[in-house]
Amino acid sequence: MMNNLQRIQPPVFPVEKVVIPEAGALRLNNGVPVYLIEAGTEDIMRIEFIFRAGQVKEHLPLLSSTCNMMLSEGSLNYTSEELNGLLDYYGVFLHQSAEKDTAGIVLFFLNKHIEKVLELSREILFRPVFPEQELGALMKKRLHWYLVNREKVQNIAMDQFFESVFGKNHPYGYQVSEHDFENISPSHLADFHSRYYNPDTMAIVISGKIHNQTAKLLNSYFGYDNASEIKKEEPFNVLKGSELKKFHINKPGTVQNAIRIGSSTINKRHPDYPGLKVLDSILGGYFGSRLMKNIREEKGFTYGISSSLSSLDLSGYKVISTEVGQKNSKNAIEEIYKEIKLLQTVPVEKDEMAVVRNYMSGEMVRMFDGPFALAESFKSAWEFGLDNRYFHSLSEKIRTIEPDEIIELARKYYNIDELYEITVGAE
Repeated sequence: MMNNLQRIQPPVFPVEKVVIPEAGALRLNNGVPVYLIEAGTEDIMRIEFIFRAGQVKEHLPLLSSTCNMMLSEGSLNYTSEELNGLLDYYGVFLHQSAEKDTAGIVLFFLNKHIEKVLELSREILFRPVFPEQELGALMKKRLHWYLVNREKVQNIAMDQFFESVFGKNHPYGYQVSEHDFENISPSHLADFHSRYYNPDTMAIVISGKIHNQTAKLLNSYFGYDNASEIKKEEPFNVLKGSELKKFHINKPGTVQNAIRIGSSTINKRHPDYPGLKVLDSILGGYFGSRLMKNIREEKGFTYGISSSLSSLDLSGYKVISTEVGQKNSKNAIEEIYKEIKLLQTVPVEKDEMAVVRNYMSGEMVRMFDGPFALAESFKSAWEFGLDNRYFHSLSEKIRTIEPDEIIELARKYYNIDELYEITVGAE
């Protein structure tokens, strides 16, 4: 009976247009920009406080991330236990993060608690005390996880990739060592905090069902703070990649070898970026990509392989990532280069383009599905001085890009002689 059943593929309906709501904007009395994304039906809000306080501002490794992690470890008016107890009591979810360019906190909460949340946010952001005991405990914990992760070939490979691409002396590229966990003191954190956690470097993004007193309350808690008087001396760092294009780190006894192939490239500000995103998807940006079909499905070298294209404020980078058995490492690398060369010489066929167009259009719809996704997407453009025109440009490029343009982009941005090849594992 089962053999008589027909397998009929469900119809695929292309996305005709991506609707992207515009964010509202206002400024607090002291000039801090606030962006408002009114969406959703539940009485929930998301507030993100963003500072130009990322890794790129460091003069010591780990300084940005440690400062951010210590924000909730005690303030002028609350101990760490009291802060966390109040956040729990009011049902607030707090997420702290420090990335390569920015740092900050995100809070999710019922909008009826907005005033208490803003009070606690001010304590966390502008009144931390960086207690020495809590700092010591945090750094011991971070050192433990560092030592655990340094046993994983994928982590070693990615750290070496960034060093090779951006240079060992630049914050984007330098690698952390064990002694770095002993070099940070409360005074280092206080100095970094004074320089980079102030209204001059802050923006606020709010989404959800926004409380009608939000603007007034924001001004009350954040509109009258002034920037620190400490002089902000920017670190002087030059992006300079390694002259050595192929780098192997021997890790005896490992089951798999990690492979990272890529280089620095353009970021979202460049007009070629939308087309390069399409090219990246074809190469390795989704489960049906060429790298997955070749190296996973046909060759069986790996459980997974992907390519990605990422933007940073000072640059961008593209990287192909996979882990394979040691005996297959050389063949996998050859197949990666083979797929790049095919993109540089052979036009993508119509059926494959249709699949990629539908996949990327669907991903764009998901990027704007709900108030919190809207906030993340807004931030991803705002960080580069862009607005919704970037997303309209990307949507249009997905819809209209032709095979000849893909060949041109592959030749321009995937010169194999300029790619770094990082491998980690047994020789």
